[in-house]
Amino acid sequence: MSSVLVVGSVAIDSVKTPFLSRERSLGGSATHFSVAASFFTDVGVVAVIGEDFTAEDEAVFRERNIDTKDLERVAGGKTFFWKGEYGFDLNTAHTHDTQLNVFAEFKPKLSADARKSPYLFLGNIQPTLQREVREQVDAQFVAMDTMNFWIESARDELVKTIGVVDALIINDAEARQLADEPNLIKAAKQILAMGPKMLIIKRGEYGAACFTEKSFFATPAYPLENVFDPTGAGDSFAGGFMGYLARTNKPEDMMCVRRGIIYGSIMASFNVEEFSCDRLRRVTSIEISDRLTEFKQFTHFDLDETLANSQFEPTKAKSSTSAPRAR
Repeated sequence: MSSVLVVGSVAIDSVKTPFLSRERSLGGSATHFSVAASFFTDVGVVAVIGEDFTAEDEAVFRERNIDTKDLERVAGGKTFFWKGEYGFDLNTAHTHDTQLNVFAEFKPKLSADARKSPYLFLGNIQPTLQREVREQVDAQFVAMDTMNFWIESARDELVKTIGVVDALIINDAEARQLADEPNLIKAAKQILAMGPKMLIIKRGEYGAACFTEKSFFATPAYPLENVFDPTGAGDSFAGGFMGYLARTNKPEDMMCVRRGIIYGSIMASFNVEEFSCDRLRRVTSIEISDRLTEFKQFTHFDLDETLANSQFEPTKAKSSTSAPRAR
């Protein structure tokens, strides 16, 4: 039994950015999530792949000790394929080709051990499937992701699924679309009314924000000079977040939630530095700790007690008796 179970996609990506391109790289929500989460706890994956999934692809999971016994391989099938391109606005992906292949008929098959996982992440799959998986797993904390396609095409099913999870993790555009509200604060209130205990909004290079009925927390993104491939950044964020929560096992503690968001941001920052999971595969515990220290340094400040306790009343203008200066 794994502490964290992720149900989502494992894919083969072809990605082009303004800096580099790669014709074939390992991707998918379950891939990026599981690799990021594996630095904090043990992880199991439920997904489907085809015969074209190579031993080199599988090595990414093996070297991080990710449990793949529920990774279904379809004989004669092809793995989900996505081809996309980013311009200089790395927050926006332009899709050129999507081939669902074996993912089109994906029906998650959960082993008895998988159903006992205490933490569950529902990656970006059809909302009805997400809810069916959630009903099979007696988890103490469940988070989910979704995307604009499901918001548009399966809104009613999506809202039902949102109502049975603890946390919804989506980006700012998706939050506005889901709530049909341009203001994020108002949008967050509407989404929380759908049932989740918390809403985490990913804002790309601008960081992330967490909303509950009684609290709000926001953090910037880790500042990077080199961003090569943002594919999977959101899933790496979710992996770091869920992995840390599972490690501490205190999902009701908002301070742990806040730290989890920071760790999520850190794992996402590593993910975008290279294609696929290449950078995450080489990350060390020391590097994670160093970025955590830097995060604390650039987000910390002390109150000026004198000003904090003042009334901030306008200062009175001083009268001047001096003669006007000649021009």
